Amino acid sequence: MSGEQQRSARAGRSPTAGSRATDICDLAPAYVRAIAPYQPGKPISELARELGLDEAGIIKLASNENPLGVSPLARRAIENSIAGLSRYPDGNGFELKQALSRRLGVAQECIVLGNGSNDVLEMAARAFLAPGLEAVYSQHAFAVYPLAVQGAGAAGAEVPAKDYGHDLAAMRRAITAKTRLLFIANPNNPTGTFVGARELEAFLSGLPGEVLVVLDEAYNEYLPKEFRYDSMAWLERFPNLVVTRTFSKVYGLAGLRVGYACAAPGVADLMNRVRQPFNVNSVALAAAEAALNDTDFVRASYELNLNGMRQVTDGFKQLGLQCIPSFGNFVSFRVGDGAGVFQRLLRAGVIVRPIASYGLPQHLRVTIGLESENRRVLEALKKILAN
Repeated sequence: MSGEQQRSARAGRSPTAGSRATDICDLAPAYVRAIAPYQPGKPISELARELGLDEAGIIKLASNENPLGVSPLARRAIENSIAGLSRYPDGNGFELKQALSRRLGVAQECIVLGNGSNDVLEMAARAFLAPGLEAVYSQHAFAVYPLAVQGAGAAGAEVPAKDYGHDLAAMRRAITAKTRLLFIANPNNPTGTFVGARELEAFLSGLPGEVLVVLDEAYNEYLPKEFRYDSMAWLERFPNLVVTRTFSKVYGLAGLRVGYACAAPGVADLMNRVRQPFNVNSVALAAAEAALNDTDFVRASYELNLNGMRQVTDGFKQLGLQCIPSFGNFVSFRVGDGAGVFQRLLRAGVIVRPIASYGLPQHLRVTIGLESENRRVLEALKKILAN
């Protein structure tokens, strides 16, 4: 045996002549290699480059961002926080937690901060899932749920939707002895469906205590007043409940990435153990605390969305398009050839969201924008459908 063959044998490699060296990527866990990365909405700059369009003439209604922009109070806090950028942020986020504690009526030790609500969703998966365990989520629900489950090496059970939303009875039947996590988006993204408080509370009451329920309320602030409920009050009764929310939507801070979870102290402690140190930057912490207190901005955002939803859905009706009734700041509508209409809207300088990856290839999702933006979408669709 040659010296090279001996070295290969000692390293555990086959000495066969001409054998290909191992690709290091092949040694990563199979469940990681199988992950299909999350696809965000197309940026305005990317579309401008691709089609040679003027950025100023493009509207983006693809990512459920607040069309009013940033809260004025948050903007002021951002400007004031710049002087401290040479320092690490408060890794515990004390002041933001204190503000959330006062607003929500939960103890600070029950709050977990995240780099957007996606971050806290993944913390729950990392803390409670492992290979050999399972999680349950609905068809047509947020794409991060299966990604978080897969990233933890666990198995996902996707339950068929009912009227585009969560079938809680079927989700209950899908629970097995291996189930440790169950995700509910309320309102749901991308379909906008909503589960009422009474039905949701009854569902929680009937679940095994060893199944952690993650109630994702990213669009909670857009709920009409008659549908609102206090999920935070349920935390004492249901120690297996985690409620997640975000500052990316109604508070207008999508670019700063701030989210949070509220849970029983023990659950929050476990989530904090897998949380990255300094996962929320100092500018984001200051902006979120200020935005939380900007009730005028939140009210204006809510009212703009309410009026815009009426404008968009009435427009769809006039165009003969069916839409899924939505409780968020977006609406999904059926166009038949979703991919084709999406491309034609892009050429018109209008970015919406195709949702074929959610099992809805005939639908598109559009964020409710300013009155002028909503009108632009409807006018573009009218021309496309006429040809």
